[in-house]
Amino acid sequence: MKKNFVLFTIVFLSICIGYLLGSKNEILISYSEGYRSMNRLELLLRYIDNDYVEEINTDSLIGVVIEDIVNRLDPHSVYIPADHRQSITENMQGNFYGIGVSFLMFKDSVTIIRVLKGGPSEAAGLLAGDRILIADEDTLFQKNYSNEKIMQTLKGKPGTSVDLTVYRKSKDKIFELKMKRGKVPLPSVESYYLMKKTVGYIKINRFSQTTYEEFDLALKQLISQGMKKMILDLRDNPGGYLYPAKQISNALLKKDQTIVITKSNMGEEEKSIADGNGNFQEGDLVVLVNEQTASASEIIAGAVQDNDRGWIVGRRTFGKGLVQQQMPLGGGDAVRLTIAKYFTPTGRSIQKPYNGDRKAYDQDLINRYHNGEMADAKKIPVTDSLAYKTPRGRTVFGGGGITPDFYISNKNTEQEEWNSVLLNSNMMNNFVFEELDKNRNKFNDFNLDDLLEGQFENFVPWHDSFVKYCSDKKVEVTLKEWETLRGVKAYLGLQLFGDNTFNRIKNQHDLFFNTAVRALDSLSKVN
Repeated sequence: MKKNFVLFTIVFLSICIGYLLGSKNEILISYSEGYRSMNRLELLLRYIDNDYVEEINTDSLIGVVIEDIVNRLDPHSVYIPADHRQSITENMQGNFYGIGVSFLMFKDSVTIIRVLKGGPSEAAGLLAGDRILIADEDTLFQKNYSNEKIMQTLKGKPGTSVDLTVYRKSKDKIFELKMKRGKVPLPSVESYYLMKKTVGYIKINRFSQTTYEEFDLALKQLISQGMKKMILDLRDNPGGYLYPAKQISNALLKKDQTIVITKSNMGEEEKSIADGNGNFQEGDLVVLVNEQTASASEIIAGAVQDNDRGWIVGRRTFGKGLVQQQMPLGGGDAVRLTIAKYFTPTGRSIQKPYNGDRKAYDQDLINRYHNGEMADAKKIPVTDSLAYKTPRGRTVFGGGGITPDFYISNKNTEQEEWNSVLLNSNMMNNFVFEELDKNRNKFNDFNLDDLLEGQFENFVPWHDSFVKYCSDKKVEVTLKEWETLRGVKAYLGLQLFGDNTFNRIKNQHDLFFNTAVRALDSLSKVN
């Protein structure tokens, strides 16, 4: 069961990766008259609509046909049904309109985990631990609603009002309030902070319309605090819009250095060049990547590596060298179509091989485990004909992702992999919430220093409680006490202080991060 869960997680993530790279704006499709294939399809649908013996929704048939056609192209061209388009759009524009809370379904109620800073809920006085019982006419408790259904209920048009009935457990009272929906940011720069006085850390989880503005703000703040060296964390970043990836690369490279090269189906080539106005052209730089780093993330990693700008640390990236553009089809649905290939500054394509078999393509990450690559960098397949030279004479390879300069081997046993999944799952997050919810007053005076220094350990017997929590849910736990406490500490940081604290705590004992710190030291010697 454990092994299957780990493999399922890998497959699911690999399927989802990299679908979002493309232009910032949608384009309109223009059809020329006389397309024989289109006429045949229209004729068939007309026959079905007029003459088929059973009543059928031809619109649903069209969706099936379109999806089948697109699936026969490349692995990253996708059909987007109308009912999925809104959430994708919101994710990529970097905000939506709602009440501004992070929540979970706890037992039978919509329960607030965290009130987002600066949002409508904070202004209205909602608190972590509050239960939202009713939103307008929708009763939310004692319902088996999905998170998507709850989100649709709480979201709405800008400035619209929502009437909430709320239960506050800490006061054992129910109250009502009316609040206006406001803009709720969906940050793509998940975390940034300064460590060791001169070393800064920035983590980007995707590339949306607001990513560069978020990055630029983080960069300027860290520089003002004294940052001279930077760790840019692109692990598990599936990509997104192309333009912000170019902008961030421009911030890191010197004038006239190449960022990326794109080639259209007509053979037209476009070379993006750094303008020399970037804010971090000189400081030592390390980029963290892994097997889930894809698409726009790989453009940045490729630009840094091919220009000898810094070190790449981690594991071989996903290997997506294709550019998509989203095009509306009418009726609310859309297609995201591959319109170009991209190449790193040395001219290499990092797109991994694709022979038309999507299932085999999606199995690639699992195959990396089976062939031993995850444990040994020497097992990474390389082809001499795909070797390229950087300006300093280093050899880099095309043909499937970006191989790091410092490789982080994964020699974990199956049990260790399962423990890692458990520590990073909703199981740990929900457990911490329940412990907090038992008596939040214990944590009223709790601060970040308490968390970082480990004083939280005195509150409850965390390890034993977590083992029992998992056992009650029939989940096997073989974690050592110190492993449990690390996970608890991180999720306490998340729920009490937010993503920045979560990543700061996780990085304290993270092999990738600590290797990146050592790589920065080696860069100082090289430069």
